Amino acid sequence: MLRKNKYSFVQKKWAVKQYLNGNMSAVEIAKRLNMPKTERNQILAWVHQYQSNQVAFLSHARHNNHYSKELKERGVQEYLAGKISLPSLANKYGIRSYATIRKWISKYNSHIENQNYNPHPEVYMAKARKTTTQQERIQIVQYCLNHDKNYSEAAVKFNCSYQQVYSWTQKYLANGETGLTDNRGKHKQLEELTELDLANRRIKELERKLKEEQDKNEFLKKLNQLERMCLPDSQNTDKLQ
Repeated sequence: MLRKNKYSFVQKKWAVKQYLNGNMSAVEIAKRLNMPKTERNQILAWVHQYQSNQVAFLSHARHNNHYSKELKERGVQEYLAGKISLPSLANKYGIRSYATIRKWISKYNSHIENQNYNPHPEVYMAKARKTTTQQERIQIVQYCLNHDKNYSEAAVKFNCSYQQVYSWTQKYLANGETGLTDNRGKHKQLEELTELDLANRRIKELERKLKEEQDKNEFLKKLNQLERMCLPDSQNTDKLQ
């Protein structure tokens, strides 16, 4: 997926030089760049990146990088062993932002397995397939589920868009194979619905609302975990400043 940088290469390079030459503190540089307080730690992150990988680390990243499952597990274990900081760990493995490693740690602490990630940026721009049979949709969804819900990989393999694979998978999980039936132009009018149809609609609406609430609670839970994990790093950064 294409990624937009909030700060340009020129701004990053200027910030690093000002800091390393002792001309300005990280706080002063952040103020000059109009950075909110929540992002001021980024100055020191750029400095760490520059010191480890020079200008390559400050260049614009157009796409997400590929990180293997083994690298993620190794990075998590090294950090949890307490022998290396997040910025140093990111520099060691050539990772642009230590926030990436923090996400891996959050998943590990939540007992969620870190998977191989090999981005296919072209699938996000791909056009949707105009026609597919129900059997084809079932095949695509089953492939996706058998490969840890890798929507982008399934989209590339079956020449369709990421959005299509995601939509079909969600419909399949909610209603099975019948959820993949093409019902375009076949919706019943309200007056044609039986009491059973209306009851089913109400049940599905309640299930949808329940799922939304569960997703919201899960998101808030993970957000709280991330915030707790950020505290030590913020304290360490304040000391460096």
